[in-house]
Order: sequence, then C-alpha cells, then structure tokens
Amino acid sequence: MKFSCSVEIELPRSRVIELFDNPDNMRHWQDGFLSFTTLSGEPGKAGTTSKVRYKTVELTETIIENQLPLSLLCSYEGSWGKNMMHNYFEELSPNKTLWRSDLDYVEMKGFMMRIMKTLMPSMFRKQTQKWMDQFKVFAESQ
Repeated sequence: MKFSCSVEIELPRSRVIELFDNPDNMRHWQDGFLSFTTLSGEPGKAGTTSKVRYKTVELTETIIENQLPLSLLCSYEGSWGKNMMHNYFEELSPNKTLWRSDLDYVEMKGFMMRIMKTLMPSMFRKQTQKWMDQFKVFAESQ
C-alpha cells in the first residue's frame, strides 16, 4: 500500500528541518509519543537504528538515507509490519516549505492489520496527514 501526504509550512526550510530533526519535538506533534532512543549508530547518519515508543506501539526506525535538508528516507518496523517513509522538503519561497511524505507499507503482519489495509486504507493516510498538520501548527508556533 502506497500513498503520499503533504503540508505547506510558513517557515524557511532550515527552520523546518531544525524542528523536524529533533526527536525531543516529537511529543509536540505525534499523539501518544513516549520516547525516542538511539540503539546503534550515530544519530542522523545512514544505518542508525532507534527505538520509538508510543502508548500503543513500539517501532524500530532505521535511517536508510539522510540527505537533509532535501530528503530523509527511513524504515519503521514493529509487530504490525514494516513501512518505508521518504520525506521531502522543498523551498517554495524564502519563508515557505513544502513537506511531502511518500509512504509504502511493504509488510503487514497479523489478521487485523491485513483487514484494516483492505477495508480502511484511508485510515493510514489520515493518520499521517494528521501528524503532518500537527507538525505545521507546532512549527509555526515556535
């Protein structure tokens, strides 16, 4: 299952990246966020793995390719399956940035996840868009 989401943020790209790339800010825009812990590697570098904990799920993030401020490609794995998330940051003007995220759910584990993917695929897109919109509100308030 593949989809894309995007949001325009009224800030320079450098400021968007500064806020986006700081795990301490995740609590401000990702519902249920509890913690972010580097497991191996150097934060921000390709190959680095981290544990991301939420109230309802725990994920392992692996940085595949970091070309910030242009793009960041990561994989996320959990008991539910695996997805790839490619984030792009485009300067629309000196004070406006487009954040686009392309997601690919490459593996879904368990009966419930496969049913949700089949019957409610828009749920995944809506959750991603919600977090992106919440990031916009957070970022523009800083």
